[in-house]
Amino acid sequence: MMTMEGRIHSIETFGTVDGPGIRFVLFMQGCALQCQYCHNPDTWDLKGGRALSVKEMVDEIEPYIVYYRRSKGGLTITGGEPTLQAQFVEEVFRECKKRWNLHTALDSNGFCEPENVAGLIEATDLVLLDLKHIDRDKHIALTAQPNDRMLRFARYLSDIGKKVWIRHVFIPGINDDEEDLLNLGRFIGTLNNVEKLELLPYHTMGIFKWEQMGKAYPGADFRSPTEEESARANELIQQGIAEGKAGRQAPSAIAAGADRAASSFATATTVDINTAAFEGNRANHR
Repeated sequence: MMTMEGRIHSIETFGTVDGPGIRFVLFMQGCALQCQYCHNPDTWDLKGGRALSVKEMVDEIEPYIVYYRRSKGGLTITGGEPTLQAQFVEEVFRECKKRWNLHTALDSNGFCEPENVAGLIEATDLVLLDLKHIDRDKHIALTAQPNDRMLRFARYLSDIGKKVWIRHVFIPGINDDEEDLLNLGRFIGTLNNVEKLELLPYHTMGIFKWEQMGKAYPGADFRSPTEEESARANELIQQGIAEGKAGRQAPSAIAAGADRAASSFATATTVDINTAAFEGNRANHR
């Protein structure tokens, strides 16, 4: 399996915002979503990037292992959407576990079917799950795909007890509706495995990628939230989490078949307003 090849967009050797500690961050090629604020639209094409074998990829990681171990960091694989190349990602994770027992994190939008990624999830220590929008129709408008799969994938991760950090890019005028933020929290409140929610304020650092590709940026009218707007979103999500734990369901989760009885998990979910994570996850990489 060491000769299996994957399509790679880029790598970062000193990541600090994509999971705990210092991390090697591998950006895979290919994505089925077309998010209007995407900072790496050049990752969408599954045939783009460069081909590397599992062995070549692991060899790239090896020189930095001492830093990852000392910082209690590890390897994060993101994209694009890494589950589109699930078998390759799984083999990279398993080889890193075999050699160094390295902590593994998968940064995914969840647009996948659990039966197709069960082996990959088994080899994953932490899932960074990007929930773009809780409302189905608004999710389609924002990403060109419905959110049914994402919500069912989140439920699957909860059912098997896989550790999750949820990420939510926050854009005023797009996903700042009070009921949407409450419903996002209500859904999270029914999950048993969420350690953290990272509320990522939108910014415009990725526009140059669209310009380089000769494409019009669909988020031209988007703006970054103020501190007050982010604080309000935080409060509403926290309120929704409390309501979800008490049994109130998000309608989109019910429609997607991702609803569940109220969580018995009593620990409060931490909402981290983390600007750096959004910037770091969509910067330039080699």
